[in-house]
Amino acid sequence: MKTTSIGLNIKETEELIVTLNGLLANFQVYYQNLRGLHWNIKGKSFFELHMKFEEFYTDSQEKVDLIAERILTLGGTPLHTFKDYINLSKVKVGKNIVEDETSVKLIVDSLSILLQLERAILEQSDKANDEGTNAMMSDFISEQEKTVWMLNAWLN
Repeated sequence: MKTTSIGLNIKETEELIVTLNGLLANFQVYYQNLRGLHWNIKGKSFFELHMKFEEFYTDSQEKVDLIAERILTLGGTPLHTFKDYINLSKVKVGKNIVEDETSVKLIVDSLSILLQLERAILEQSDKANDEGTNAMMSDFISEQEKTVWMLNAWLN
């Protein structure tokens, strides 16, 4: 079996790079949505959500970097054009959203998609014995599940 310089199966690693780039694309759209929500939120929840959205986009920016660096670690090239992001993203682009509930629902919907992608990558990385990707996905999943719970509590 041919392996990468970090000891992973080359074919499985190439497949992981493709799915990680898909996750990267979705995170980039999610990140940009969060920036827009942060900038455009209006209403009685402005102060609360303006700060919360900044917290979310800062966290997402860090995750984008972690995903890109993992792709590089695996020997791939991270996608880096908006065209690629839009073509691959399952996360809905949120445009001109100013209402609190609509904003929070977009985030919950986006996180649900990210969680699905991360669980698929978790399974894929487990089969490939890629503990680095596996650990990263596990961390993302546990944090985002809690965020979804909290946002759903806010919505109800």
